Amino acid sequence: MRAMKNYPYVITVSSEKGGVGKTTLATNLAIFLKGLDENLPVSILSFDNHFTVDKMFSIKGQQLRGSVADLLLETKGADLLHTGQYGVNYIPSSTSLPNLKASLRGPMVLARLLAMSEIPGILIVDTRPDLDVMTQNALYAADRVLVPIKDMASMDNCRNIFELFDKRGLDRKSLSLIPCLIDERIKFEGLFKDQKTLLKAFAINRGFRCLDIFISKSPKVESLNTNPEGKIYPILTHGRGTDVYGQFTALGQTCLEEYYHTEEPRALLYDKWQNEENKRKKEEYFGRLSGLKSQCLVCGKELKQESQVSYYCESSDGAASGFMEADCFTGFLISTIFKIERELPADDPTRMMIHQTALESVFVLNPGDGNEPGSIDFHRFDLTGSELLKKKYPLARGPQRDGFSGILDGTLAGYQGELRDAFLMVHPVNGDNPASILVDENYREMAKLKKRIAEQL
Repeated sequence: MRAMKNYPYVITVSSEKGGVGKTTLATNLAIFLKGLDENLPVSILSFDNHFTVDKMFSIKGQQLRGSVADLLLETKGADLLHTGQYGVNYIPSSTSLPNLKASLRGPMVLARLLAMSEIPGILIVDTRPDLDVMTQNALYAADRVLVPIKDMASMDNCRNIFELFDKRGLDRKSLSLIPCLIDERIKFEGLFKDQKTLLKAFAINRGFRCLDIFISKSPKVESLNTNPEGKIYPILTHGRGTDVYGQFTALGQTCLEEYYHTEEPRALLYDKWQNEENKRKKEEYFGRLSGLKSQCLVCGKELKQESQVSYYCESSDGAASGFMEADCFTGFLISTIFKIERELPADDPTRMMIHQTALESVFVLNPGDGNEPGSIDFHRFDLTGSELLKKKYPLARGPQRDGFSGILDGTLAGYQGELRDAFLMVHPVNGDNPASILVDENYREMAKLKKRIAEQL
């Protein structure tokens, strides 16, 4: 039984080689699946821009609401489905897909979108004849990938798909080659009698899974795509009596059997993983929040909701963290770093310049090494981790405490008053929402920056 929430079982049809029957395979498989089980929801979308899917399934006068581009822009997939001809649902194609490639940050975006799509039953995804980021997304989101091959050149190209799966650590078992456009009139002497036998033997020799089913080349079928009416007719209704009709029936039955034996489609597994990942991120976020010191690390006063916080501080060993108020840290820079003894009012140009420069910088306070104990290395970096300034200052102790002493004692204090072997990083934050620096994505970027800086110290 399927879970109450709809998760699609995804079949992706993909090949880097054009002219292998990829779109014919995708569109006709959708129709045969619906014909074999009329109660099963079957849907299709295409990342190609030839609009064959629309020509095959659209109904004249049908009002369209969104397209596959809207799916990539986070619209729920079920809201984009249109009931098409032959009972197959389709998401309209789009010419704007090339402009959206940059929005696909990584190859797992489509998997996430389909996990939340609520598209029921089987979804077939037709792809472009290349391995761009959209095709990779379609491959990684699939429960079954059908790779049509018609000759050795197309088989050589499919090696790249298998290598993509190996690189990503995905199971090759979801990949299946299917010989297409096989001319059964061609016969060979020797062990391999025909094209399909030869292609399957070479596929197995290379470690590829190849279906026993194949799709023949047929003048009758070719005429369904190219005719004076300019229409595209399906094999189910216009190809009866041909070998191809029986071959698509067999392929549809195989896909249905796999579908009904799949307890948890990939979209459901991704949704479970995403929920666990969100839970983990939430727990880590609250863990980071609970570890924060409640006082400003410069002045030591309790931070309140109205406090003007502008900096997050964290020790390199992760043992101490907290925030600094904007004015406190600017005052620290003025008095301790720039040695300006007089009070600078808020509208003083020098104070304003120091304040603005600090908000565009990352600072590191690093206790001196064993050769120069009692000193502090003060570093300034830009937001990419490139060092802009390094100066060494004596570290006052006892009654002569200075700005450094208060900050370091509150963050790097170790055994018997000694400082731990660590450094303190001061990073600017969004003053309206300082805690956003602790959200997983932001914190991960800051941690990368901390690592880059650590490698330079």
